[in-house]
Amino acid sequence: MTFSLMAAGLLALVQSSASAEPGPGATDMQPVANAITTLMRDHHYNPEELDAPAYQAIETAMLELGSEATNRADFLNGFRAIWADAPFSHVTLSEAQGTAEQMATHVDNLRIGGGGATLGWQDETAILTVTTMMGQDTIEEINAAYAQIAARGAEALVIDLRENGGGAFAVLPLVRHVLAEPLEAGIFVSQPWNAAHDRAPTASDIDGIASWEGWSLRSFWQAVQVNSLTPIRFEPVTENRYDGPVYVLVSETTASAAEMAADALKASGRATLIGEVTAGQMLSQTVFDLPEGLQLWLPIADYYSVSNGRIEGRGVMPDIASDADSADDVAVQLINAG
Repeated sequence: MTFSLMAAGLLALVQSSASAEPGPGATDMQPVANAITTLMRDHHYNPEELDAPAYQAIETAMLELGSEATNRADFLNGFRAIWADAPFSHVTLSEAQGTAEQMATHVDNLRIGGGGATLGWQDETAILTVTTMMGQDTIEEINAAYAQIAARGAEALVIDLRENGGGAFAVLPLVRHVLAEPLEAGIFVSQPWNAAHDRAPTASDIDGIASWEGWSLRSFWQAVQVNSLTPIRFEPVTENRYDGPVYVLVSETTASAAEMAADALKASGRATLIGEVTAGQMLSQTVFDLPEGLQLWLPIADYYSVSNGRIEGRGVMPDIASDADSADDVAVQLINAG
């Protein structure tokens, strides 16, 4: 699709969701559109991607939306339509529930209310279903599940990530509990690197760079924006490590941090991935305040797997291809045959 056709189509979406004639009490949304384009230019992980026709069409449509929308609801609807088929993931516009600083603190301390990770059994096979990587309680549930798995002596472990859209640090205990040795998993690549290089980093580029350690998402967001490269390393746990066979179920909706987990488990040699190619939405995003009580989440770092390269736009390939709905049956067949 050419740039002109893309722009025309996007502008049609804008005009269908926003009134051309501001009415009484209408809100000027142009400052919001202007702020979005400025924030994107200032913080996006790769400025070169913003010069591509796909993003140029979106930026044109966003600015037009700012002049056409007459209130916040119109702007939100138009923005979502514009970004429905985006050239990169992790761009979200939402109504603010607090300042960006407050949201960072909230995410660090978030508890989702339980149920992020649940453990079931089929004979002596443990089935750990993880539907999000968010929440301190999800981390606690994963740790508790591995304690039960160790206590019962599971003969096999199935980790179900088919409905997991990602999140944050629950990925750490999920992966660490099955590792036999440390794993150099990947590298987050941010704007300072991409502004100075026109290539992906190599192993020699990260020699001597300490891996990021910690549990604060706010601290991580700060680090990846300052550092050109941020390596990620998974260390094995000392208690309740599972040494048996592991099968990981994935689908086209397995995204973001769940893709990092799937890729790391595959790269470690400890797991067999079964299902569909994952979503290919593996970036790190953070939040910025906008006028009119809105907030923009935008991607501040790209991610490259040490073993499999860039995940954004490509996804993680399963070892055994299967419809997502049949992946659990495939895992059971492999376990029974083993």
